[in-house]
Amino acid sequence: MILRYVILGVLVLLALPTVMALAVAVLPVCKVPFRYNLRNLQARWITSLVTALAFTLVIGLLTIMLAFARGMDKLTETTGHAGNVLVLADGATDEAFSNLSDASIELLPSELQALVERDEADRPMFSKEVYVIVSQTLPNPVPGGRKRRFVQMRGLADMPLSARIHEIELAAGDWPSASGSREVTYTRDGGATKEALNEIVVGDGVAKTFGADLGKPSLMPGDVIDLGGHRWYVTGIMKATGSSFGSEVWGRDTHVGERFGRRNSYSSFVVRTKDAQLAEKGAELLQGFRSDRTFQAQTERSYYAKLQNTNDQFRLMFYIIALFMAVGGVLGVMNTMFAAISQRTKDIGVMRLLGYTRLQILCSFLLESLIIALVGGALGFGIGYLADGWTASSIISSGAGGGGKSIVLRLTVDQSVMLAAVLFTFYMGAVGGLIPSLSAMRLKPLESLR
Repeated sequence: MILRYVILGVLVLLALPTVMALAVAVLPVCKVPFRYNLRNLQARWITSLVTALAFTLVIGLLTIMLAFARGMDKLTETTGHAGNVLVLADGATDEAFSNLSDASIELLPSELQALVERDEADRPMFSKEVYVIVSQTLPNPVPGGRKRRFVQMRGLADMPLSARIHEIELAAGDWPSASGSREVTYTRDGGATKEALNEIVVGDGVAKTFGADLGKPSLMPGDVIDLGGHRWYVTGIMKATGSSFGSEVWGRDTHVGERFGRRNSYSSFVVRTKDAQLAEKGAELLQGFRSDRTFQAQTERSYYAKLQNTNDQFRLMFYIIALFMAVGGVLGVMNTMFAAISQRTKDIGVMRLLGYTRLQILCSFLLESLIIALVGGALGFGIGYLADGWTASSIISSGAGGGGKSIVLRLTVDQSVMLAAVLFTFYMGAVGGLIPSLSAMRLKPLESLR
């Protein structure tokens, strides 16, 4: 947190060099002394400050909204391994709607089996998975708010092997035992209760969400949670990877299937090939495979990339909101600059009589507008940068055939967000200052002095 405030201070301090660099680039054309512009901004410091704060609000909100969209982008970009092939039932577009009754790698064509990578024990890197959406009753719901949330749960036959395939490691605790259950003594209704509970591993994102329900930063190994009408014992917390798996709860396939109506039924197979090119080849082989069983196959990266449809909708909505806010910022700059021109009509006449051209007058007033915009924009981006690393809940979906995944993402302020904020600030300042500057340059010297 201290580092973040230090970076914020640096960003604010960078506003002045940015303005100075712009001034150096414009002054050869402008010719009007730069101190003249600074003195006028200082003389009208209240209106200048209010206008700059409008830019601060617009750019700050824009930065936060784009950080949200960028966080969703990074989550889908980093989910899945380039060498993994995801196998669904034929016609299924989402794991939630896929139903594979058998779960053996022998079901796959021999050409694909030859591409599958094997571990040190010569086992094929093959994961059979049950994916379900379960309901969780909130322990302390806000009055008038929602009382339930939906949680992704994934049942796995060999959790350590599946974790290697998905490149998931534990930050705390251990993987569930071979049986997937244990005798646990825990506190319930103020007293000690002994019960056999099924074991689970929780993603880092949902661990923080569930932890907040219990009044602590995150769940820890040894906690007991209610999920889908059953109690579960937490044996481990996944290490943060920025992927959608951080928003999931993992358990044994038999327990998940029996609890939620997927007995002897799987949602997907995931096979690890030796590299990304082989994964694409394997997906093509499986897609064209015809026997008594047909499958829907694609690389795991492709599957999660298609889930960005919702993110695109969010991004469009953010830009529309930002556009309306930008109109307000532009009108604010126009109002400020028109007021400045009305107060400095005689100054403009004197400058014209001293030999300054219309272009130089226009450039001088436009420079003042850009200074206000850049200072306000720098402050806005600095405030928006504080959102970097915040967590938020959302839905990612391909938009085709329903489905989707509830995820916990991290807001991300990176170079692309910074560039968007800078360009937005510059264009707002330029458009807002251009029309008043054109008005100033059209004033006739003698009429201005009357």
